[in-house]
Amino acid sequence: KDASGRNNRAIVTESKSGREAWTAKAFVDATGDGDLAARAGCGFDLGLRPDGVGQPASLDALVLVEDADALAPFTMYTSAKDPRGALRAEMLRAGVEPSYSIPTMYRLHDHLMVLMSNHEYGVRVDDAAAISAATIRARREVHAQIAALAKLGGVWKGVRVAATAEQIGHRSARRIHGRYTLTREDVVSGARFPDAVCESRYPADIHALDAKAGRVQAADTESVKWKPFQIPLRALRAKDIDNLWMGGRCISGDPIARASYRVTGSAVATGEAAGRAAALGANHGPTA
Repeated sequence: KDASGRNNRAIVTESKSGREAWTAKAFVDATGDGDLAARAGCGFDLGLRPDGVGQPASLDALVLVEDADALAPFTMYTSAKDPRGALRAEMLRAGVEPSYSIPTMYRLHDHLMVLMSNHEYGVRVDDAAAISAATIRARREVHAQIAALAKLGGVWKGVRVAATAEQIGHRSARRIHGRYTLTREDVVSGARFPDAVCESRYPADIHALDAKAGRVQAADTESVKWKPFQIPLRALRAKDIDNLWMGGRCISGDPIARASYRVTGSAVATGEAAGRAAALGANHGPTA
């Protein structure tokens, strides 16, 4: 930091090139988990429980199938009435119970599907060992599910895992304190801001915090009556560091607001806005 303690002067990274220091006039934390902001000394909130645990993590997979049309009863955004329930029933018939009780499958194109069928509960975003272990467990579960479905034959003949995500994905993260904190009230009212950078159009999607609750209701998108709401630039700027911006799920908000804006669409838009604001700040001074 500089002499004022309000600006970062450099960050230190470790990579194949060893330890390196990167100097800049402005910085953007696009880690998703708020790693840079936390290490810079910014205030933050973590998780939904006192122990820092938040919503469960999941590992998506790409799955190759021989006849995607035949799998329409189990695929989202088809004419199927309950594709998640039907997919779960097939997994149970195959002898595997998914840890995500409403497993979800989407068709990308031709013979390629996306499968989200696992939950890893109680994994903190700041525990590298726990994240690695959860990734291994989730990958093992996905492969076991697909192998079991393949043994059923029929519409599942030849189904196989094409790839799994490099690392398990967290729904929760540090919520870095910003110049504005998005709240449940903003979600419910469909808040509008003069410095809006984008609009969140996704419901407050809150997943169960443990496996027992997950068997009853894995995810809740109905209890919070939401409206599309705007995300202000102030929520992207760290409260404690003047030249630090955030993009993605670590921007400033309470757990309910973050349950909406944590998704890819909002992450892309806030990331672009944070980058533009940082560039303007570096060249012309702070913009918010």
